[in-house]
Amino acid sequence: MFISAFVNGALLGGALILAIGAQNMFVLRQGMARDQVFTVVFLSSFIDAGLIILGALGLGSLIATIPWLVPVASWGGAAFLCVFGGLSLYRAVKPKIAVEELGNDVTSSFRKAVLMTLAFGLLNPHVYLDTVILLGGIAASYEISARLYFVGGAVLSSFLWFFSIGYGARTLTPLMRKPAGVRLLDFLVATMMFIVAANLIVDQLSHV
Repeated sequence: MFISAFVNGALLGGALILAIGAQNMFVLRQGMARDQVFTVVFLSSFIDAGLIILGALGLGSLIATIPWLVPVASWGGAAFLCVFGGLSLYRAVKPKIAVEELGNDVTSSFRKAVLMTLAFGLLNPHVYLDTVILLGGIAASYEISARLYFVGGAVLSSFLWFFSIGYGARTLTPLMRKPAGVRLLDFLVATMMFIVAANLIVDQLSHV
């Protein structure tokens, strides 16, 4: 039973993380640019793990009882994604080589990396709808002892995923040494941000 709960948590946690496209693209870009990678992947994993644990403890049920919270988070998240998408599109028009030489990490400030990671981890309402409410609701169906294994599996998936795409992206750094590669990546990032923002807006308009 415990092994089954752990495996189910790991599989469900992994599936939900894959669906959070905006955050994944942000982590991937930071990894390819070798920009504060450990800070970004660790904080992304920590945020995700924290929300999973809170969801398992009942935060999902609490959020469901506050009708105005999800719309506010959705509009705020859409606005943030549109702004970041616009900046990515601007960089795609005027690309700047992100990696000059192999092993020469290009880093922004630690503070900026933390703030951007917090924004992508906490301003996306899909994180709360999927990770907190859905995963938390399923975790609540387990007895407390088995629930710990379920949450443990989901948390492990989160850390493995973010560290894998953050550091695994370094194999793609040759793209970041060419303006065309940088332009392509920023265009993909902008497209992803606009798609997620559009989905949030359409979803909210459908409830008006």
